[in-house]
Amino acid sequence: MIEIMRYEGSMAARWDELVSSSRNGTFLHQRGYMDYHSDRFTDCSLVALREGKPCALLPACIDSDVLYSHRGLTYGGWLVPLKHFDATVMIEVMDAAVEWMGAHGIKRLVYKPVPHIYHRYPCEEDLYALFRHHAALVETNISTTIDLTCPLPLDRGNKSGANAARKAGIQVGPSDDWEGYWQLLSSLLDARYSTRPVHTLEEMRLLESRFPDNICLYTATLDGELLAGVVMYLSSPVAHCQYIGASPLGKDSKALTLLFDYLIGLHTELGYRYFDFGISNEDHGKYLNEGLVRQKSRLGGRGIVYNVFEINI
Repeated sequence: MIEIMRYEGSMAARWDELVSSSRNGTFLHQRGYMDYHSDRFTDCSLVALREGKPCALLPACIDSDVLYSHRGLTYGGWLVPLKHFDATVMIEVMDAAVEWMGAHGIKRLVYKPVPHIYHRYPCEEDLYALFRHHAALVETNISTTIDLTCPLPLDRGNKSGANAARKAGIQVGPSDDWEGYWQLLSSLLDARYSTRPVHTLEEMRLLESRFPDNICLYTATLDGELLAGVVMYLSSPVAHCQYIGASPLGKDSKALTLLFDYLIGLHTELGYRYFDFGISNEDHGKYLNEGLVRQKSRLGGRGIVYNVFEINI
């Protein structure tokens, strides 16, 4: 028998413990990350109980009569344990959750499963449960990912560019210059898209202080001038690029190419399975930035998808 209850703040420690021991949870699902923007979203995360004990978690928020896989996160379907949880249990959990939603006036579930590259052990029982509930695939975004166990090499142009940047004396490595990089990143996004980074500088500093082993800034510099940077989100087995930027001089000097060459090698040595450049879509997957996809592909990446499903309750 599965029971569903809404998450309460008093459950934070137990929630984080289950995330850490789950097959598919990442640090993004820890309450210290989810709750930093609690003023923007109404949390309605669900906890599935079996014999009175939590056995699965759904990071979620609510808006009117729609329950969303948390809108402050890139992904986050049901997070489930390694043992004593198979497809039969997942069906029970989804059945109970849909019943709970109907009883609480929810008319639609928007569900973002954790992409398979983030699974520490195979974990797609929720996709089968979605099928059983006639879920519709409503959005697909494509990301570009390197399998670090058998990485494809940089193409000839990028290899030559990285070597040229190295010979020019460009230095790459970890950095604490969050303020300098956020100024560069913000100016680039404003000039190109008239937008700003999703996270403010203050939010990034807060999150980096809470998760220093998971959020890291790497930069490329020449004679002290900041040319390029990448914010890495590290969730074993994935090293994910969250923010990527380069100044005009950084692009011309191939500083970003050298930085990626360094990061790919570094995270291979550190034992990560995948290096994920992130999605290249806009407009909920309908627009593909073809140039961006080609750039990432030439660095050795190939496509994986981030899907979104909907269930009418």
